[in-house]
Amino acid sequence: MLVTVNGKPKEYPGPMTLAVLLENLGINPKSAVVEKNLQIVDRKRLDVETIADGDTIEIIRFVGGG
Repeated sequence: MLVTVNGKPKEYPGPMTLAVLLENLGINPKSAVVEKNLQIVDRKRLDVETIADGDTIEIIRFVGGG
């Protein structure tokens, strides 16, 4: 399936959940906000929210510094 993640289209095997996508990308779900098709997804739903062909995903990560 073709999914756009942070503006870049990429082929992914499907189906998969947002949690699996984050794992594949090496992103800790506790340090990110995920938007699917312009809707923010509650962190509690990442394990059940599936990705479909043509979806657009934006991932925003929190970075600490000092």
